[in-house]
Amino acid sequence: MSDLFSADGWLNRVVTASNDFLWTYILIAVLIGCALYFTFKSRGVQFRMIGEMFRLLGESTGRHDGKKHISSFQAFAVGVATRVGTGNLAGVATAIAVGGPGAVFWMWIIALLGSASAFVESTLAQLFKKREKHSFIGGPAYYILRGLRQPWLAALFAILISVTFGLSYNSIQSNTICSALNVAFGFNPIWVGIILAAVSLVVIFGGIHRIAKVSSVIVPIMALGYLLLALFVIFRHLDLIPQVFTLIFKDAFGITQIAGGGIAATLMNGIKRGLFSNEAGEGSAPNVAATASTSHPVKQGLIQALGVFTDTLVVCSCTAFIILFSSVDTQGGLNGIALTQAALEAEIGRFGTIFVAAAILLFAYSSIIGNYYYGEANIRFLTRNTRSSACKKWVMAVYRLLSGGLVVIFGALASLDLVWSLGDLCMALLTACNLYAIVRLSKYAFRLLEDYRQQKRAGQNPVFHRNTLPELDLECWE
Repeated sequence: MSDLFSADGWLNRVVTASNDFLWTYILIAVLIGCALYFTFKSRGVQFRMIGEMFRLLGESTGRHDGKKHISSFQAFAVGVATRVGTGNLAGVATAIAVGGPGAVFWMWIIALLGSASAFVESTLAQLFKKREKHSFIGGPAYYILRGLRQPWLAALFAILISVTFGLSYNSIQSNTICSALNVAFGFNPIWVGIILAAVSLVVIFGGIHRIAKVSSVIVPIMALGYLLLALFVIFRHLDLIPQVFTLIFKDAFGITQIAGGGIAATLMNGIKRGLFSNEAGEGSAPNVAATASTSHPVKQGLIQALGVFTDTLVVCSCTAFIILFSSVDTQGGLNGIALTQAALEAEIGRFGTIFVAAAILLFAYSSIIGNYYYGEANIRFLTRNTRSSACKKWVMAVYRLLSGGLVVIFGALASLDLVWSLGDLCMALLTACNLYAIVRLSKYAFRLLEDYRQQKRAGQNPVFHRNTLPELDLECWE
């Protein structure tokens, strides 16, 4: 069994081969092409309206029609909370170890361009959202169903996101937690995985709401602590900043090849790890964006675009600088969270290793719960027409056992290479499905953007009315 889950096992070889073909020859071109298209059609919305993005964070529209809803800022906070985690601490280290320092440059590029994709998908999620009791619900499955009128594709996306986040990504979170605690304290990964699965199942089957409230306080504090620690390391090495930037740019274009087999590996790993971290175009953030109560869909599109900047250009860059400033050999065999821990230990001593272990425990554990709920929302979408409540409960119970139990234990047993390869493959399929949908529906996002700009030029607070797009069947807009 351990051979099956190892880096040299046949399962990893099959997944890696399929994954490399899909990413190298298909999805990278599509992903960058779509991001460039959205940037061109929106006239660089992610650059031109960055001031408006920050202004919108101050808007509070948490109450609507006398009922309490999620505000735009709260949706932004939830989106950032789900983005910041394993990808920022372990994913960046993996990109540098496999693709070289130049992978960081391509992470920046995919964030700058991909934020246009994030704008389009989150605007569409707002436009096609659905009212549910005291809140809103939505996401790609809903805008595919109501916008494209393709139920089969909506169902396919719902299946893919349930597998990608609730199953594949949770194995990555578990693997990272087990690795971090093993490096910091020598804990056996198998026992950590079993305990983690038990705690996750208790939360998933019962106390998720109370735990979510606690996590919403603890995780931002830990994220701020990590940023402050990273800034401390950066300020200690201000004289090395020009040298590090030179190293990143040279390696990005193959001028010097330090690792990964050339510019192709640098490009591929930078884009894969960047997308895993910021999720732009992947179709996950729209599930959160749809829940916000706002006067115009474009407002949430702009705010989620800002979330991509925050995740990749700020948090991921901090991790990259910590590793590249340190004396740790990025080609010395260390990978993932172990490399980040080693870099911080080289800078601030043993405390760095323990701090990263604590941070990743909180980040990754909250991500396990959050990833499960991405899956649950889409499992509910898939079973929405099922009349038998017993059948719905049975399906949900099985999914909970898989997402919070078996997959978590699998992540503890599997190698780092295998869980990341599985995650990349699932992410590629999910992203391809979502990109097809948002390209087809993007014309509505651009019309909404023009409507928003016209109202702003007239000195108004933009408000969307259903008759602006009379050809659409919209539920939540007056």
